[in-house]
Amino acid sequence: MQEHALPTYFLSHGGGPWPFMKTEFGHTYDALEASLRDIPRQLGSTPKAVLVVTAHWETDQFTVSASARPPMIYDYYGFPAHTYEVQYSAPGSPELAARVKTLLDGAGHATALDAERGFDHGTFSALYPVYPQADVPIVQLSLRHGLDPLTHVEAGRALAPLRKEGILIVGSGLSYHNLRAFNAQGAAASHQFDAWLRATMALPPAERTAQLLTWEKAPAARMAHPREEHLLPLMVALGAAEQEAAAMPYHEDAFFGALAVSSFRFGQAEA
Repeated sequence: MQEHALPTYFLSHGGGPWPFMKTEFGHTYDALEASLRDIPRQLGSTPKAVLVVTAHWETDQFTVSASARPPMIYDYYGFPAHTYEVQYSAPGSPELAARVKTLLDGAGHATALDAERGFDHGTFSALYPVYPQADVPIVQLSLRHGLDPLTHVEAGRALAPLRKEGILIVGSGLSYHNLRAFNAQGAAASHQFDAWLRATMALPPAERTAQLLTWEKAPAARMAHPREEHLLPLMVALGAAEQEAAAMPYHEDAFFGALAVSSFRFGQAEA
């Protein structure tokens, strides 16, 4: 048990296998990559493992990846052939998976283990810049069908003890996720929603949670998130550090030329 509770993160993870497409994307992802590479400095030490709440896995009940050697899941389409051969060989942690299940079960969330689940791009694209040596164990947690915000905040609350056990909790999604308007067409909606999101993060904890639970009332909410699976990982990261201040380690006003996107950290950085 460590004295200092690790912060939690909501990371806007970018699109597809972007870290492995530097030639194709040029400088598009430079700011996001720099923010991810800075996380080890912010933490001050290497966590025992990372628990990733991924936007790319939904199940009837919360489910935890429990493979000791997770395979790869290439859950994207139309990318160059080499991106379907990417390997991110970080180990899993059946022990952490069991601990996560115990915490969630204990809070009334019936939880399953999946010994076959591999790393999806919401996990390996976000974590590769953070730990390029793939030497930190990673466990994934699914979203629960229905995508109820309170259910996911409550799951985060149940997982909060992990922060003092050396486990880094990461929600991996995108603060703007309308793939039909991932260009100038979505600029206004992304900026309106992002401004609301940033303002909400600065509120006192109880008010902040209340606002996020009713996120659909935000300006341009359904334009920014026609379906909210890329926002829900934020709820878990928030719930696990609910009383702590938020910071914004990443923000862009012209992502893909026009979009506003952000990442958030809950809790103090060490460095």
